[in-house]
Amino acid sequence: MSKIEFRHLSKRYSAHSPLTINDANITIEAGEFCVFVGPSGCGKSTLLRMVAGLEDISSGDLFIGGERVNDLPPARRGLAMVFQSYALYPHMTVRENMAFGLQVLGSNATEIDKKVRNAAEILQLTHLLDRLPKALSGGQRQRVAIGRAIVKEPRVFLFDEPLSNLDAALRVQTRLEIAKLHHEIGTASMIYVTHDQVEAMTLADRIVLLRSGEDVQTKGSVAQVGTPMDLYHRPNSLFVAEFIGSPKMNILPASFVSASAGRAQVTVAGHAFEVAVSAEQLVQGQAVHMGLRPEHMRLAPPDSSANSLAAQVVHIEKLGEASLLYLELTPGTPTITLKVEGTTTLHPGENIRVQVAAEDLHLFDTQGQALTRTVSLPA
Repeated sequence: MSKIEFRHLSKRYSAHSPLTINDANITIEAGEFCVFVGPSGCGKSTLLRMVAGLEDISSGDLFIGGERVNDLPPARRGLAMVFQSYALYPHMTVRENMAFGLQVLGSNATEIDKKVRNAAEILQLTHLLDRLPKALSGGQRQRVAIGRAIVKEPRVFLFDEPLSNLDAALRVQTRLEIAKLHHEIGTASMIYVTHDQVEAMTLADRIVLLRSGEDVQTKGSVAQVGTPMDLYHRPNSLFVAEFIGSPKMNILPASFVSASAGRAQVTVAGHAFEVAVSAEQLVQGQAVHMGLRPEHMRLAPPDSSANSLAAQVVHIEKLGEASLLYLELTPGTPTITLKVEGTTTLHPGENIRVQVAAEDLHLFDTQGQALTRTVSLPA
């Protein structure tokens, strides 16, 4: 097993270009499944390619298994990489594709056959070993690419958006197979790059959320590192709060009133709200942002007053198991989203009232930093 350490890692493509990766400090424990996620252009694949040895490191140090590998060639890093494209040899069978890398290394034929059969069994490819890639579905081809990595028995698996070329059903199926693979060969560390937060939330032991744009230059590349539930329940900034969660968190402008005993009192569009955060550092009248997730809001009786807002339904998206209601508050406030049961009988134009518990609210200061929540939350 191999622990991976990024120590102040940075990447700049030329002397005059902005930093693509800035001061990345990440520790991936041995056997851990770590997912790099973030908006397009944030450097997810660049960071992965630096681990693989396919990109030079401009500054900082990278350690794999305690060994500094900045200048170590890819073949000597003990890695196996699965790319977005399957990159299979079309004239070779599944068996030959999976065995090719070991043959190049001069491995024993008997040992190669054993490793190929073991990998095929794990990935349910045994009955396909004699087929050519053109006779396989997209999901099967991706599993062959994964099998080609497994037979090398690497210290670290690298996945660069391996599901992007698959349709929705195959993405779900292959995602489950990758999760099972991690459990079955848990001795190897895994780094997985995706732009899909559902993949990140469902696969990861820990998530590394990366920033993009000017924030990379001023704040560094890493926005937050933590378990999926950490990032969902304890986002450390507005950026993390809005990125994690689907539909994304509603953010409303608010004004701070007072703080006491792990609670903050704020006003939103003239309505009083209590938020379960520590806010002693704020001053009365300070502008803040209040965050409320669509799934944590609920319909309330018309005469409700505590932690509630009046709204008008402007649009409804019916998804089957749930419906998304887009609500208009008072003029000047953003449209917000409410997630309700799919059987809702509400219609556009109806006036409703929504309510959310103090324990389910988030508060952010003017710099977009989250105030510490004071409730017991899932790990």
